[in-house]
Amino acid sequence: MDNAATLAFFQNFYTEASLYVVSEPTAALPPAAAPAAAPTPSVSATAPQPAVARPEPAPLPPMPPAVAPVIPPTPVAPVPPTPVAPAVAPAVAPESAAAGHAAVTLTLAPLPAAPAAPPSQPGRVQPTPTQSPVAHIPFSTLGSNFGGLVILVRLPEAQFRKLPRNVFLNNLLKALRLIMEDVVLVNVEHDSYPVALCSLRQHLAARQFLAFGKNLLDVAVYTTQPYEPVLLYGDTAFLGASEIEMLEYDAGRKKKLWQSVQRMFGV
Repeated sequence: MDNAATLAFFQNFYTEASLYVVSEPTAALPPAAAPAAAPTPSVSATAPQPAVARPEPAPLPPMPPAVAPVIPPTPVAPVPPTPVAPAVAPAVAPESAAAGHAAVTLTLAPLPAAPAAPPSQPGRVQPTPTQSPVAHIPFSTLGSNFGGLVILVRLPEAQFRKLPRNVFLNNLLKALRLIMEDVVLVNVEHDSYPVALCSLRQHLAARQFLAFGKNLLDVAVYTTQPYEPVLLYGDTAFLGASEIEMLEYDAGRKKKLWQSVQRMFGV
């Protein structure tokens, strides 16, 4: 079939459709240049290779911790000390020192007078503030405030020397706003006899006595009771209590002592 007949056939078959007949080229024409297209990623035509497991690398040894270099300190020339003149304590006369200590004397509260002593046994003499049959009984003292509170005890010499460091006694003085330097400790150096008030007054000007033990002051032997503060002869306050080693571990006796001290000094 020739080209004209073919064209007429298709025109009748496809109504209203324009058909063109391309004449057969007589010679090969060079192909038209195709428009530039966006580059596409090249795909390898080869089949994908299976993944091969790689051997794990050997762990590296731990690195040693970094150490800061030690820089030696720069030597500094020593500064010579500034000479200081030694402090010189002012000389204090004994009279002025005693007057200074007298300022810490506790104020007594109103106290009842001691009852009259019972009749003495035959052959015994009731002591007085000026004379006593036990005036020869020795005693030792610790402290220099001879106008302050006097604490009477009966202890071995070595134990008496340690008494200023006793915790119970220091706490009691602290409650009275005192320190150990405000009192005088007196140790009666006889196993059973008391010390005489007349002997104490030759060295001490105090009028306040706190006795830890029995039979420690001659004028208080027959006229006082434990934990009952009284006035002896109108000018000497006296309070007797148990031994210190008994008070340290007995809360009941500590309470009784503190109540008696409060009545004696009005604190």
